[in-house]
Amino acid sequence: MKTKTSITLSQDILRAIDAHMGAYRSRSDFIETAARVFIEHLEKKEAELRDLEIINKHADALNHEAEDVLGYQVPI
Repeated sequence: MKTKTSITLSQDILRAIDAHMGAYRSRSDFIETAARVFIEHLEKKEAELRDLEIINKHADALNHEAEDVLGYQVPI
């Protein structure tokens, strides 16, 4: 279900939207698609930050494990 809303945009943004409308049916369709893509980007960035926090939290143990594994390598 869609909800009607009103937003204020600068003229240069409206001109850019109009110039890139392509297959989009309306400005609303264009803006909704752009918002969805941006939200997906933000959610991916948040997930990456959470992953990085987990990695950093366990960095010492992971580094120790990697050093241990490397110790089993034989020179070629």
